Amino acid sequence: MNDLFEYSARQASRMNRPLAERMRPAHLADYMGQRNTVGEGSVIRRAIEQDKLFSMILWGPPGCGKTTLAKLMAAETSAHFVHFSAVLSGVKEIRSVIRIAKERRTLYRQHTVLFVDEIHRFNKAQQDAFLHHVESGLITLIGATTENPSFEVIPPLISRCRVIVLEALGEKEIRHILRKALADREKGLGRAELNIADEALTYLVSISEGDARNALNSLELAAGLVEGEGPGADDDGNRQTITLSSLEKALQKKAPLYDRAGEEHYNLISAFHKSLRGSDPDAALYWLGRMLSAGEEPLYVARRMVRFAAEDIGMADPHALNMALNGMEAYRFLGSPEGELALAQSAVYLATAPKSNRIYKAYGNVSKTIARTGSLATPLHIRNAPTQLMANAGYGKGYSYAHDYKDAYVAQEYLPKAIRGHRFYEPSDRGFEQTIRKRLAYWRHLKAGKEENNENNRN
Repeated sequence: MNDLFEYSARQASRMNRPLAERMRPAHLADYMGQRNTVGEGSVIRRAIEQDKLFSMILWGPPGCGKTTLAKLMAAETSAHFVHFSAVLSGVKEIRSVIRIAKERRTLYRQHTVLFVDEIHRFNKAQQDAFLHHVESGLITLIGATTENPSFEVIPPLISRCRVIVLEALGEKEIRHILRKALADREKGLGRAELNIADEALTYLVSISEGDARNALNSLELAAGLVEGEGPGADDDGNRQTITLSSLEKALQKKAPLYDRAGEEHYNLISAFHKSLRGSDPDAALYWLGRMLSAGEEPLYVARRMVRFAAEDIGMADPHALNMALNGMEAYRFLGSPEGELALAQSAVYLATAPKSNRIYKAYGNVSKTIARTGSLATPLHIRNAPTQLMANAGYGKGYSYAHDYKDAYVAQEYLPKAIRGHRFYEPSDRGFEQTIRKRLAYWRHLKAGKEENNENNRN
């Protein structure tokens, strides 16, 4: 009887936890997303299977599975797992963990995995406290951060860890997680026997922006509201249904009249792209505002501007790509609504920059040539010769080192013989490409009188 009461108490305690915590996968096979990182044959998968975990920094957006992955790594190995919060802990707690890790290694021959959530919140002194113990192998450090480790984690600690980049979950993964939570009777909402309307599920997936925790928290709010409203069966008369209106009511947020996968999505992004190409900053700002106010993912727009900078501006203004990338990073840092101003700044810069699609066309020509000619042999004189055998075979023979010549230019061939003289990139006469055009004309003139010029221009 006592066992039954204890089981009931444990069950009640577990069900009182947030849905996102209850649905956290208990086995690696149930982990969603990050195939390149934890899929079959990956470095992490092999480390788990061989019980040889290494220190690492998991860098990714909120709700992508950093904490879950760390717990699964410890669970699937024989390690002792310690969850450490950089927000709540300091050097004193670190020392305590190190002391216990030593005891476990001595008494039980058990390794300790120390998971530090939000490691970027530790100051330099706190991060320094890990260094010796990570290097000695006493602990395996797994840090999690949403911030760029290059800026937030001290270089000595980064050098002792491997940075693992995790991506936001895709719509397919978020949809699967939500449906599983609705069906799971043990850990999820299955006992409530709820349905969810397709339009409500689609909206819930879209606003989660790849954050599984956010998606599950929103689902739990909506489910609680629907259950509290009492009977409201769906078409089959058996289950209550989470509708779009009930979801909006629970989240206190109106769903935009905008389908990210529908025609209007493509209409607006097309109008925005063409306004940038047409050098109209006013129209570009208008269509940017239309998309953001309709609920478009801001980082999608930012990615399109990065693509635009390379495709439609290119070398006419080399700074355009930096501006687009900086706008995207600024938005990641600030979020909405403050970060939207950085996107607007990028849009105005791109619209008013000189335009050239010559890089886009050049790379297209390269792709066509490769498809037509296949894998042409690398000319011997520009091959590397790290061994004497390769040098004897003629690798690197006759290569002229450009810095030995005037203006660091030497007239020699770099393309395979079959396509020698082929020109892929022809700069325009707009923006910085005017300068590039003059340089290429001069270098091509020198190449025309190759042998004589090489002797005259040698430093």
